[in-house]
Amino acid sequence: MNENGFTQFSTVTVLLLLLAFYGGTYLLTLLIRKDKEDTAGFMVAGHQVGFGMGAASMTATWIWAASFYAAATSGYTYGVSGPIHYGLWGALMILFIYPFGRRFRQLAPNGHTLGELIHARHGPSSQLILAGSNVLGSIISLMVNFTAAGALVSVLSPLSFQAGVLIAGVGVLSYTLTSGFRASVFTDFAQLIALMAIAIVIIPAVLFSAGGPSMMVEGLSRMTDEQASMLSVDAIMNQGAPFFVAVLAYAIGNQTISQRLFAVRKKNIKSTFLTATLGYGAIVIGLGMIGLMALSVGIEPIDGNMNNLIPQMVSTYLPPVFVALFFILVIGSLSSTADSDLSALSAIMMADVYGKNIAKDDPNPKVMLLIGRVTMIVATVAGLIFASFSLDILVMLVFVGALWGSIVFPVIISCFWSRVSNAAFTWSVLVAMLMFCIARFELLEMSGLTVQLFEFLASVGASVVIGLMIFGFFGRAAGLLAGALTLVAMLVFATGFLRDYMVLVASLTAYGTSAIVCTAMTLLSNERFDFDLIKKRVGNYDDIAEENSALIPEGV
Repeated sequence: MNENGFTQFSTVTVLLLLLAFYGGTYLLTLLIRKDKEDTAGFMVAGHQVGFGMGAASMTATWIWAASFYAAATSGYTYGVSGPIHYGLWGALMILFIYPFGRRFRQLAPNGHTLGELIHARHGPSSQLILAGSNVLGSIISLMVNFTAAGALVSVLSPLSFQAGVLIAGVGVLSYTLTSGFRASVFTDFAQLIALMAIAIVIIPAVLFSAGGPSMMVEGLSRMTDEQASMLSVDAIMNQGAPFFVAVLAYAIGNQTISQRLFAVRKKNIKSTFLTATLGYGAIVIGLGMIGLMALSVGIEPIDGNMNNLIPQMVSTYLPPVFVALFFILVIGSLSSTADSDLSALSAIMMADVYGKNIAKDDPNPKVMLLIGRVTMIVATVAGLIFASFSLDILVMLVFVGALWGSIVFPVIISCFWSRVSNAAFTWSVLVAMLMFCIARFELLEMSGLTVQLFEFLASVGASVVIGLMIFGFFGRAAGLLAGALTLVAMLVFATGFLRDYMVLVASLTAYGTSAIVCTAMTLLSNERFDFDLIKKRVGNYDDIAEENSALIPEGV
């Protein structure tokens, strides 16, 4: 035990656990390594990922370090409904990419990134907005996962925080560098099996060691009325609603999702994403239950740090062997997300930056692969540096979330409405970002007409979110009707009420502003776009290189 009461392993034990995990993962990647890698294989596994591998990879990628700590914090803070609000809406993030994903694959069957599709639709400025948000988001995700590894190692062993960060970074890079996205998908499958097996063991073990279901029932007396209610307004407005709003932002804005969308066989898209939705929701809600157990038995987080809840509960109620399993569980979850971030970053730099903007659709595949691998190394170093400084990432996360919320409407509508112009896309995102910052940081006094304006924009944003979700599954007419009804309901019931939840207002403002600006500028435009051009403009880079070389006369 250390001074905080956690089970603590020796340095040798922790190093052996890490070596076993990362060494075993690296050996797995050697099984799929090719002597001659091509760009399509490195970025999207040749568009041939099957149902099982695809669903496992999607699930493992989105069960990251924050899923553990944030889910438990949600259960501890909001009580009975907390884990559901965290896990359910996070699962819907995966589900709601599916209907729009079918459209993306229809338009660009040989695509590698969503940015390529937007480049073919609008040009470089809109594409680079999307690519830039993904680069920033993936680096922050790397930093969060490496930070979590460092914190876990420092708590459960004599090793320092910096040592844990470095080991995790080098370990993830070692196996991802070999085969890129194919390595990420292949190892995700093995990591998910381990995640599920360990979670199935640890969560019930903590429950029964703490007193079983009767303990949970008795614990209701320790909770406030809000915490004991499944319909807690506090949980809905501070946890559920903001997460629900973020569903489409993460689904559309994150390259790790769209990369899997382009990698999975077209016929398997529906089954893959439906299965991943169920898998993610079940595991993360289960992890959130550990936080609810802590609340039920009256555990106080050591040093007031909510991130200590899960290791504290595991150490308190389980023997060292289970703590070791928990250690592998967290390391596996953060590694599966970190390798996906590296793969996403490499694809963005290979396709969006080099392929489309530097090589101008005349790429050298060898140079592309070199750029992809160098990107992984640079990104890992950047993630390690930022993580070692233990920087406050809240501000950066806020901006990434806003940018992703701002691009949702322009990205989706650009794939269905031929009149949307590059100017409408670009300006709608920029204005939405500005309005988000004003609301989120309350740069203007939120009173009188000002706060009413932002409540109106937020109401429009809510109608956009609901309308797009319904549109994705049931078509344009149903989407427009749902959006209109939501707008009326929000204007009637939310005006004067939403201002008490400015985080939610700010997120909805990003959606509402981008939709208003994009629609207004589009209606003023006479532009028409032929969607068949996207398929012609987005292709396999290896094939393009071969075609271009074939056009060069012999002897030249």
